[in-house]
Amino acid sequence: MSAPVSATPLGVTPTEAGGTLGVWSANASKVELVLFDRKDPDWATETVQLERGADDVWSGSSARLVPDARYAIRVDGPAGPRNAFDPTTFLIEPYAKGVSELRPDQWRAVVVDRRFDWGGVQKPHRDLDHTIVYEAHLRGFSKLNPAVPEELRGTYAGLAHPASIEYLTKLGVTAVELLPVHYFASEPRLVRQGLSNYWGYNTVNFFSPHSPYATKAAQAAGPSAVLREFKGMVKLLHEAGLEVILDVVYNHTAEAGLGGPRSSFRGIDNSSYYRQLDDGTYYDVTGCGNTVDFGQEVARELVRDSVRYWANECQVDGFRFDLAATLGRDESGAYTRDHPLINGLIDDEQLQDVKLIAEPWDVGLGGWQTGNFPEGWAEWNDRYRDRMRQFWLRDIADARDHGTPSTGIGGLATRLAGSSNTFSAERGPLASVNFITAHDGFTLADLVAYDTKHNFGNGEFNRDGSDNNRSFNHGAEGGTTDPDILAVRRKAMRNLLGTLLLSAGVPMITAGDEFGRSQQGNNNAYCHDSELTWLSWERDADAERQLAVTADLIRLRLANPAVRPVRYAKLGEHVPQSSQMDWYDAGGNTMDEPDWQDPSARTLQYVAASTPEVEDFNRILLIVHGLETEIAVTLPAHEGVDGYELVWDSADEEPKPGTTWFKAGDVVTVSPTSLQLFHCSGRDFE
Repeated sequence: MSAPVSATPLGVTPTEAGGTLGVWSANASKVELVLFDRKDPDWATETVQLERGADDVWSGSSARLVPDARYAIRVDGPAGPRNAFDPTTFLIEPYAKGVSELRPDQWRAVVVDRRFDWGGVQKPHRDLDHTIVYEAHLRGFSKLNPAVPEELRGTYAGLAHPASIEYLTKLGVTAVELLPVHYFASEPRLVRQGLSNYWGYNTVNFFSPHSPYATKAAQAAGPSAVLREFKGMVKLLHEAGLEVILDVVYNHTAEAGLGGPRSSFRGIDNSSYYRQLDDGTYYDVTGCGNTVDFGQEVARELVRDSVRYWANECQVDGFRFDLAATLGRDESGAYTRDHPLINGLIDDEQLQDVKLIAEPWDVGLGGWQTGNFPEGWAEWNDRYRDRMRQFWLRDIADARDHGTPSTGIGGLATRLAGSSNTFSAERGPLASVNFITAHDGFTLADLVAYDTKHNFGNGEFNRDGSDNNRSFNHGAEGGTTDPDILAVRRKAMRNLLGTLLLSAGVPMITAGDEFGRSQQGNNNAYCHDSELTWLSWERDADAERQLAVTADLIRLRLANPAVRPVRYAKLGEHVPQSSQMDWYDAGGNTMDEPDWQDPSARTLQYVAASTPEVEDFNRILLIVHGLETEIAVTLPAHEGVDGYELVWDSADEEPKPGTTWFKAGDVVTVSPTSLQLFHCSGRDFE
């Protein structure tokens, strides 16, 4: 692990006589601490000249630097194309634990009271193979829930309300992954259009919770109360056994490109914090105007300190790093898996129980790095997403249009079994975070109802958002009353959810997909803070049935270790917590090599048997059928298996109670484009 920038603490450190502030700047010539009146944030009451110490840390003390004090810094320095000093600008100190907005693009840092009674509540420490991630927007999750008191809806407290927790625990997910809750701002362009940055990928400060997500009472009481509400949310979710994962955006900041706001890093040391060319032009690999320079140790330490703060003081269980390839770019701008930040987070003694999840790409040269993070990281698997969409949606569309699907079943099988062609044996299947949808793109309901994006409400003439969605409208674009189209769309959603929750890897569900939430074809709804993006709690019978199916699939996943191996199996070896996988065709015969790539061979029988280490032995059979014709399937004569118990069929609109038993060699009817899950047993049928 890299040595810290300085032994002098950065940020505010409480003392018996008030507090001491430490700020890093290598190129500044003068740094001032300015304190403000608590009632009038424009009235400066004290100015303290900070002194440059060892390792370019400027520090100074004040008796007024105590909880609830508002403060800022002013920084002066030399002119030049890579510098942006302005001694008249009030800046946010980067390690501030509280932020208060005065007006657009103007903030004050606030000293917070960090005390909190956790009451002995511990992190759930759920293993990755038992983890089911639920990606949700903090505000959008509870904003419309009538079971949550109105004053709590759309807040940290709203997510922690008993009605919210009951919903999540009944669904069965184990971890809530929140879109960014670091203090963020909306871009001026959106504000001028009457829109806002709803998703929050525009960070102002890496240590402060976003105050507008707190209740009105907490906002009025100040950042200390906001922080307590955030910690209280984590505590209550932990009490219910739910982990909290934060989506964090360290790759860029809300200061945007040159000419954007000078709110913090740009005014403190633009040359050190942002990646630039010699003429001052930003070298941007994020598509957001600027890129934090992780070739610099000061930027790496900032991230490590921020992650430690949220993981330890706020008890957060894990982090999903937005555009994580940027965090692994070295002094030359190239990504390397040996980068000191990427590896430092794994090796940090203070972060050993923390889940680290990478979005393993950015938009720069060499930015696509899926599978190329080191052991200890999990990654969003875009290859999984694309393959499953292709198999269940675009291939079906191609078959309708041309008579034959475009691909066979081999690619789906590889992803179903844990993407061993993407992740190394040392990392295993749990390195793959599998997803069909995420916040960015179509919802599941829109994926099966739209061929093209419908983003005109975003104010960019439908030019924004991906055009490569691999979606299929099944015969009508958007809304329809055709019962046949609606039925096949519902089954397509069940197929996608079933595949996701029965695949090796870590599944991630996007909030609302469990009941079929639509955004009316908008696949880039980042700028809509409205009922378009909020979860609806008024659900029709179809939505309730899909919700029940999702919960049943989660239950089946957790009950069957064979579908969630920790390690890849090795031929001829006993590998604990792996799954022995055998593959059969529709006739019950072992798959031949040509069958894997034949576009007309779209039916597969997949037997997975666990290798027990901490759980009981388990074996399942999954039948995958990817054609719009009914098929007769002969159940395989598999060693040690006498019978098969059907426990789930995607052709069913809702979970069916009871069991249906079959012998090896029996012929079962499989509905068009569907999945069937069986328990395998040695039951005597005579």
